[in-house]
Amino acid sequence: MKIKTISRNPDDYERRTKGDLHQMQVNLDPKLHPLEAAREYKRALNAVKLERVFAKPFIKSLDGHSDGIFSLAKHPLRLSTLLSGACDGEVRMWDLTTSACLYTQVHHKGFVRGACFTPQGENFITVGDDKTIRIAPTDQPADEPAVPSTILSKSFFTAVDHHRTQDLFATSGSVVELWSTHRSEPLQSHAWGADSSSCVRFNPVEVNILASAANDRNITLYDVRGATPIRRVVLAMQTNAICWNPMEAFNFTVANEDSNLYTFDMRRLDRALNVHKDHVSAVMDIDYCPTGRQFVSGGYDKMVRIFDITGGHSKEVYHTKRMQKLFVVRWSSDAKYIITGSDETNIRLWKAEASAQIGTKAPREAAAMNYAERLKQRFKYHPEIRRISKHRHVPKIIHKQQEERRAIALSKTRKLENKRKHSKPGAVPYTAERQRHVVGEVE
Repeated sequence: MKIKTISRNPDDYERRTKGDLHQMQVNLDPKLHPLEAAREYKRALNAVKLERVFAKPFIKSLDGHSDGIFSLAKHPLRLSTLLSGACDGEVRMWDLTTSACLYTQVHHKGFVRGACFTPQGENFITVGDDKTIRIAPTDQPADEPAVPSTILSKSFFTAVDHHRTQDLFATSGSVVELWSTHRSEPLQSHAWGADSSSCVRFNPVEVNILASAANDRNITLYDVRGATPIRRVVLAMQTNAICWNPMEAFNFTVANEDSNLYTFDMRRLDRALNVHKDHVSAVMDIDYCPTGRQFVSGGYDKMVRIFDITGGHSKEVYHTKRMQKLFVVRWSSDAKYIITGSDETNIRLWKAEASAQIGTKAPREAAAMNYAERLKQRFKYHPEIRRISKHRHVPKIIHKQQEERRAIALSKTRKLENKRKHSKPGAVPYTAERQRHVVGEVE
């Protein structure tokens, strides 16, 4: 004869301390939960609504400059160190964690056109309208900053960028020049075309490749190991900034004067890989996220926009009432923050993810947030959830300009279709959007 006894272990249902949670027994058999999909949809809907409620991306601003911020540089080894240059020639070093200005010094007469750090961060380099290059140590006392070393040039400068590993830095201006910190004369000078260059940027992966954009609408690629430029592409309008993808060595994105951004593959410049739209005025600067999957842009429409590299429209937009024209944007090296410099003398710090929580999370809180994120991904194509997650508020004037540009684009498309209908077959060819803005390529 068998006798079954009921045995309960108090450790399975009793709390050890008053702060512990009550243990609950859950049967995960799907037959006992017929409304699981409906419950999870409701949870996903609540999660996406709470995400928009807590979307407060602005963190703080750094005040101190007396003129517009024209250049920013991130320290390659320290996340909290930032260098800023203003339109009055003033250079400031900041500690982002404490919002403290470490020291201030006037380096140039006029605009600080560009700034960068050396690969190890021991020195920084600035260029300006006064035809000088200033090289100064990063760590300086606040009361008595060191006198920077100076390199004089025959022409003005518009930008500067340092080689990833070698003691080389490039400047743009009337010509693209390659310099060493130990010499007062340029090592190389490149001039392909008669106009001046507006920006220059080294490739962080293929470290010897250099890209520059000129005022005559061309983008030129150089190899510092050779004496002549490699390739050139001419766009319909001028390019204001270039940034290489840190994870895809051949791809780079340009910020254009026609309010669009174009991603190119350096191996095939006759068409863009993608056209990124949503700005309504000239785009002035761009910077990639360290992951290489997103980039941030800012321009004359006073908007900060975040794009996916595969998306044609921005996934996020930041703006404030006081922020004016944006000259420079940077993505922090830990991929969590965005830094912007604008015309009204302020440096602003934003969260890269608008609804992200800053600080330490409890284990239960982190698990709940991960669960909510998985639910949003599962139901992201449902109409109501998609509508809430994609909605972004923009100022009224920007909204009107977007509607106007949309109406103009539709009108042009309709006019071209009517012209094609009343012309001989093939007289009005179809041109892809990614090829329409490229005038030609020169090798």
